[in-house]
Amino acid sequence: MKYFFKIFFAVLLPGFTSITVSAQIKTYNIKHYGAIADVKINNTAAIQKAIDEASANGGGRVLVPAGKFVTGVINLKSNVELHIDKNAFLLGSAIRADYGEGKASPLIVSNNQRHIAITGQGTIDGQGLDLLKDIYRRLNAGTLADTEWRKPNPWHQMRPTEDNRPKLIEFKGCDDINIKDITIKNGLCWIQNYKNCSNLVIDSIKVESVTYWNNDGIDIVDCKNVKLTNSFFNAADDGICLKSEDRDGACENIYVANCRVRSSASAVKFGTASHGAFKKITIRNISVYDTYRSAIAIETVDGATLEDIDIRDITATNTGNALVIRLGHRNQKVPAGILRRVYIGNVKVDVPAGKPDAGYTMEGPLVTIPHNVFPSSITGIPGSRVEDVTLENITINYAGGAKKERAYFGIDTLEKVPERIPNYPEFSMFGELPAWGFYIRHADGIMIKNMVLTCKGTDYRPAFIADDVKGLSLTGLSIPQVKRTPVILLNKVSGLVLKNIRIPGNAEKNIKAQ
Repeated sequence: MKYFFKIFFAVLLPGFTSITVSAQIKTYNIKHYGAIADVKINNTAAIQKAIDEASANGGGRVLVPAGKFVTGVINLKSNVELHIDKNAFLLGSAIRADYGEGKASPLIVSNNQRHIAITGQGTIDGQGLDLLKDIYRRLNAGTLADTEWRKPNPWHQMRPTEDNRPKLIEFKGCDDINIKDITIKNGLCWIQNYKNCSNLVIDSIKVESVTYWNNDGIDIVDCKNVKLTNSFFNAADDGICLKSEDRDGACENIYVANCRVRSSASAVKFGTASHGAFKKITIRNISVYDTYRSAIAIETVDGATLEDIDIRDITATNTGNALVIRLGHRNQKVPAGILRRVYIGNVKVDVPAGKPDAGYTMEGPLVTIPHNVFPSSITGIPGSRVEDVTLENITINYAGGAKKERAYFGIDTLEKVPERIPNYPEFSMFGELPAWGFYIRHADGIMIKNMVLTCKGTDYRPAFIADDVKGLSLTGLSIPQVKRTPVILLNKVSGLVLKNIRIPGNAEKNIKAQ
C-alpha cells in the first residue's frame, strides 16, 4: 500500500543552512517490487528497483517492512529515504561474490547524490560471521585473490585484506544526509564511511561492530557540517573516528554530542589518516567504558592542519588511556602538519592496571614491549611543535602498580625516550614513558588548569614530566599521592608559571627543574 506523510526538517547547527521543508512523500514498499522476507532469497533487484523508481519520480520513501530481507549491493539515489521499519532486518548477503569482483563494494552505497536518508527503528545486519566463513572457504580453495591473507602484520592477526571485507554503508560526495534511529551491526570492516560529504545529520543510532578487526563504529572523512548526536557505539576498532584522506579536503564544522562509546581501540579519534585538515570540531558529553586505548586521541601525522578543537564533558571508566595528542611526520613526501588551538575541559578518566577490553570477542592487540601503565601525553617532534593547548578541570585516576623491571630508566635519561617521528601514532608508541600521570614534549603554549592526577598503587616514576616546552602554565595541579620525588620534573622548560600546586611534603623535593 502506498501512503503519504509530511516531513518537517530544520537544522540549527552553525554552518548549516536553516531550512524548513514541508512535502508529501510517496512510499515504495519493497514487497510490491518482489522482495520476499526469506533468508534464502536475495532481494537486491527488487530493492534497487524500488529505489530507482522512487528517485525517477522525484523522490520518496523506500520501505523495508517487518521481516528479514537479504540483499547484495544497493545504490541509494537522490531524494530517497530508505526506511527500515520496526522489526525489519536488512541482511547483507553472506556470499562474497555478491559484493562484486575485485574490491568488495560496500553494502549500501551512494555517490554524488543529494537529499538521502536511512531511517527507522529496524536493523542493518551485515551477517559478518557468515560472510567471513564464505571468504575463508574461497581463500582456502584458492578462488579468491587476497594480498594480505596469511601475510604477517604488526598486530599478529591473520586476516583478509579490506578489499575482501565490505563496509556496510559508504556515501561519497553526497549532500544533505539524514541517518536516524537505525541499528547497524555485524560488519567485517568500517561499519559506515562518509567521505567528502556535506550537511550530514546522524541521530539516535546504535552500532554494534565487534564482528571483526577494523570495525570502526563510524568514519567521517573530509566532511563538512556534520552533526552526530545521541548515539551508541560498541566497536572492535575505533568508535567515532574523524579522518582526512584528501590533501585538499578537511573535516570541518563537526559537532558530536551525547554519545556512549565502547571500543577495543580508541573511543573518539582524530586520524590516523591526516592529509588535509581538521577544523572547528566540537565534542560534548561523551561517555566511554571498557575501552582499550584512549578516550580521546588527537593525531596528525600525514601533514594535516589540526586546529580549533573544543572538547568538553568526557567521562571514561575502565579505559586504558585518557588522552593522547600527537603531531608526527609519517608522510615524508609532505611537510609535517600543524596542531594548535585545542581546548579540552571537564574530563574524568579511570585507568585500570589490567586490560580494559579483556573478555570481549575481539580484543585490542597486546602491546608486546615491557611497560607499565601509560600516561596521557602531548608530543610534537623536533621542528614541528604542538601549540596552544588548554586542559581544564581534568581528573585522571590510575590504578598504578608499576614494576621497575619492566623497562625502567631513570629521570636523568629523558633523551632515551625515542622520537618515533614516522611511526603510527598511539599512546603506547614510545614504549615505557618516564612519567605515570602526564608527559609533554616538544610543545609551546601549554596551559593546565585544575588537573588532578591520582595513583592508587605503587609507581617509581614522577607523576608529571615536561621536556622541551616553551610556555608552560600549571595552575591548580593536584597530585595527592607522592610515589617518588621529584613528583614534577621540568626539563628545558621556559616561560614557566606555577600557581596553587598541591602536592604533600617538601615543595623543593617535589618539583625539580633542570
